[in-house]
Amino acid sequence: MQIALLQTATLGRRAVVRTARQPANVVFPLIFPMLLLAVNAGGLRAETQLPGFPTDSFLAFALAVPFVQGALLATVNANVEFARDIQTGFLNRLALTPVRAMVLLVGQLGGLLTIALVQAVFYLVVGIAFGVRIESGVGGALLLLVLEGAIALAFASFGCWAALRTGSTEAVQGLFPVFFVFGTHEYVWGTTSITIRQRAVPNHLQGRVGSVNTICMFGGLVIGSAIGGLLATRYGVTSVFWYAFVGSALFVVLLWRELTRIAHSEDAS
Repeated sequence: MQIALLQTATLGRRAVVRTARQPANVVFPLIFPMLLLAVNAGGLRAETQLPGFPTDSFLAFALAVPFVQGALLATVNANVEFARDIQTGFLNRLALTPVRAMVLLVGQLGGLLTIALVQAVFYLVVGIAFGVRIESGVGGALLLLVLEGAIALAFASFGCWAALRTGSTEAVQGLFPVFFVFGTHEYVWGTTSITIRQRAVPNHLQGRVGSVNTICMFGGLVIGSAIGGLLATRYGVTSVFWYAFVGSALFVVLLWRELTRIAHSEDAS
């Protein structure tokens, strides 16, 4: 056990040092999300005047965005290096040693997690320096770091799978636009669905309906994971995306007429 922990720490340190030796892989994930946040915070400042907006600072409202972007950028960079290890035969040589495959994977993920947490601390410090107040205190800040770690591990797991599956740095780099498109879709869909639900549900039932929606959403994630695993095993990974595409299109067609009834304006009602 002690040897496995030492091997994991060594591989994790190697992943961190390898990233630190490439300034572009360090500076870009730190600076780009913050620059984008600054532009959005300056241009969308007037949104805080909308009735019911949760805060008077758009910077505080959008501070979570750099966490996701930074985790994504760090994941792509780290997994590209992981795929390069496969291309150069480093993993094959390492397989001849007593290092277990699980130790190798955990070490890679541990190094990436360290990088993601460093980025998260940087984003948090910059946000606080520019006036963001964490109402939940130190506990809330620590929870943000935990969430950043969970997001980074989720992206990294998929990236490691792609690296092991293809052994190609180009394939892993191609994950970035895929993640970007799916992330944009999730943002747009989440905003739209929440808006429709809040306009259709009376105020005194918002909490109950929101709770039921959350339970159904997470329950759907569990069921969807099982269905996706079965489809991927039997018909290949691409069948999962086709299933999601056809299912989403079918739901839109079935609910299209209902949307005109529930997504009404106050004046029209």
